[in-house]
Amino acid sequence: MTRVSSTDHDNQLHVVMFPFFAFGHISPFIQLSNKLSSHGVQITFFTIPGYVSRIKTLLTPKSTTQIIPLQIPTIQGLTDTTAGTSDLPTSKHGNLMKALDLMQPQIKTLLSELKPNFVFFDFAQYWMPSLASELGIKTFFFSVFSAISGAYITVPARLTGTEGSNVTVTDLKNPPPGFPPSSTVRLRTFEGRDFLFMFRSSDGGPRGIDRNIVGFRGCTAVIKKTCHEMEGPYLDFMSSQFGKPILLTGPLVPQPPSGVLDEKWENWLSRFEPKSVVFCSFGSETFLNDDQIRELALGLELTGLPFFLVLNFPANVDAGAELARALPEGFTERMKERGVVHSGWVQQQLILAHKSVGCYLCHSGFSSVIEALVNDCQLALLPFKGDQFLNAKLLVDDMKAGVEVNRRDEDGYFGKLDVYEAVKKVMVEVEEEPGKSIRVNHEKWRGFLLDRTVQDKFISDIVVEMRGMAKKDCQDSSTA
Repeated sequence: MTRVSSTDHDNQLHVVMFPFFAFGHISPFIQLSNKLSSHGVQITFFTIPGYVSRIKTLLTPKSTTQIIPLQIPTIQGLTDTTAGTSDLPTSKHGNLMKALDLMQPQIKTLLSELKPNFVFFDFAQYWMPSLASELGIKTFFFSVFSAISGAYITVPARLTGTEGSNVTVTDLKNPPPGFPPSSTVRLRTFEGRDFLFMFRSSDGGPRGIDRNIVGFRGCTAVIKKTCHEMEGPYLDFMSSQFGKPILLTGPLVPQPPSGVLDEKWENWLSRFEPKSVVFCSFGSETFLNDDQIRELALGLELTGLPFFLVLNFPANVDAGAELARALPEGFTERMKERGVVHSGWVQQQLILAHKSVGCYLCHSGFSSVIEALVNDCQLALLPFKGDQFLNAKLLVDDMKAGVEVNRRDEDGYFGKLDVYEAVKKVMVEVEEEPGKSIRVNHEKWRGFLLDRTVQDKFISDIVVEMRGMAKKDCQDSSTA
């Protein structure tokens, strides 16, 4: 692919996108690339070879984005075909951090050749501001996580009163000093335990918290995938912590899905009444254990509602055998008229947009909850890791637009009745509180997200800001 430098288009902004090698990170960078490209911004996308084809399929048809595959350093467990975290066990994700750190000379060479105006980088590339500064390139830390998760976990105040790796579960159960007093957010024991990985080094390099803080402090500006309407107090707190301007993309509402739903699923879903089906999916990299699968399945059975359950497994696992062992005895036969259990990729946006789907039971990934809101699907939330826990609290406690499945404090256990009660609140008890209020708030946020004028302005404002920075650079260069 022919590489384009900024000198080829004197008046065109040129941005390099450089996300971490996990699709949950890559996807928002693609969404932002598409939206910036529609405003005339030239995009170059850095990734590893294993992701190139998948990224191409998600670029808009008129996109001029060029993709540059990076050479993966020789590290045990990584090959040219590695597709990020999805191809590696969790214990080996640190190898991707090592690979990124070893890529610095390669990245410097590419940036020297491309001469972009800006680099949008991710949490792991904490060295990017320093490297790009040597080349006269501005850097934006594009934080793909919600502001509530950043404000709770990755601010300098989180390290107040701690030394080294002495952050404990007890520390994490409480917000950092200065956290917005209007917020009632607290973590449960199992949630705090999950976040400990941010305060430990898995690869001998910097901890996740240090990568974040150094990146925030060194960048020209921070970009967040959110808005003040949803997360104002948390954005204000982050801004005060880092003393940096924070530009907002808005929640990056996806374009209406193109294409048609597979005939098999269209025919099955069309058998049911409008807004009656529960769609349940946890993404491609969240894997439930046998006990969780069993209780989830039994909970869906108890609702009496039709459901479409998607369960995924690690690449080296026989999904059919795993499902046969984990699903309750006789479940498939009992549910054959009103339930589907599927493993593998599905057309999620098209399913959520189907007239029969009325509820989305999901892991609280921020992109997923936005898709549910715009498609008028009620939200029942069952988070499993990291920012998902805080996203759920934002949706339930602050936005009051969903309900969370109850979990046990110590180990996060949930049972069939917990699943049943959550779905019932938003699908059955629609004329009672809190189900009635949740639906009213859900509709309010849906209207906000579907207001194209509002959502487009987030992107146009960023483009205006970038043009101002680029113009100032040109003026400074001409007077130097």
